[in-house]
Amino acid sequence: MAFVPMSVPVPDEAPVSLWRDAWSRLLRNRLAVAGLVMVLVLVFAAAFGPMLTPYDFLSQNLEARNLAPSLSHWFGTDDLGRDVFSRVLYGTRTALIVAVVVTAIAVAIGVALGAVAGFFGGLVDRTIMWFTDMTMSVPNLLLVVVINASLKTPLSQWMEARYLVTLNPFYRETIWVDFLLVFGSMALISWPPYARLVRAQVLTIRSRPYVTAARALGLTNRIILIRYVVPNALGPLIVAVSAGLGSAMVLESAFSFLGVGVNPPTPSWGNMISDGLRVWQHYPHLLAAPAAVLGLATVAFSFLGDGLNDALNPRGSK
Repeated sequence: MAFVPMSVPVPDEAPVSLWRDAWSRLLRNRLAVAGLVMVLVLVFAAAFGPMLTPYDFLSQNLEARNLAPSLSHWFGTDDLGRDVFSRVLYGTRTALIVAVVVTAIAVAIGVALGAVAGFFGGLVDRTIMWFTDMTMSVPNLLLVVVINASLKTPLSQWMEARYLVTLNPFYRETIWVDFLLVFGSMALISWPPYARLVRAQVLTIRSRPYVTAARALGLTNRIILIRYVVPNALGPLIVAVSAGLGSAMVLESAFSFLGVGVNPPTPSWGNMISDGLRVWQHYPHLLAAPAAVLGLATVAFSFLGDGLNDALNPRGSK
């Protein structure tokens, strides 16, 4: 009787996933992992840091002015006796809120305009790209200064008038005016790069076979854009967003440093650096602490952005 070998069942292989492969490549990049860890630490510090410190970021102690770093005050104190470590942690919250909100607004505007320009082409494309080029040609600082100088006083007066009518303490919180102007002005100067990036991706995607098949099935342009075109353009956009978050944090700090961003008493790395720059020869910790944290945050987002670029675009990695 002939022996018939039994067939051994072969387990089904896990389906290949672009995002799973990208995640595994990202984890093999040590600099990217280091950047991701630093970003997570920043997020944790922004969310819970001010609650864990023994000092309030606004509390003053004139008997403990300009103290050097110690075990009781890790980053020392400023000229009003405020704990610098607590203020840096709260500044992390300010920086991340501004960076996330501004980047989200800029990405939303850039994706919408870039996708429409690349998909329809022709006059629509030329008009949107002309508007994009015009926006990029305006100096960033000039635009922010004009917006703040023309709108801050009327908005503050309007909030004061509303407070006198309603006696609602919300209208006394002028920080919302600063945030509104910072969000609006920074978003106005941050969306063009995203629009140009998405347009370039859509120009190559709109002629793909699955887009042609969707048109043959009678799907509307809106459905084709939302379901098939924009999702396939997200890879390079994710890399740009990770780098844009770091750039937005630096931009907010620069505007606060120049006095056209978030103003005291709300802590911001920019206004803390501005205050420390005046007395750095005598009290260098007032400048070193916020500047070092800002530098680490920028490096973290840079490492993470480079790692995402290599993970999502392995052919372009060196």
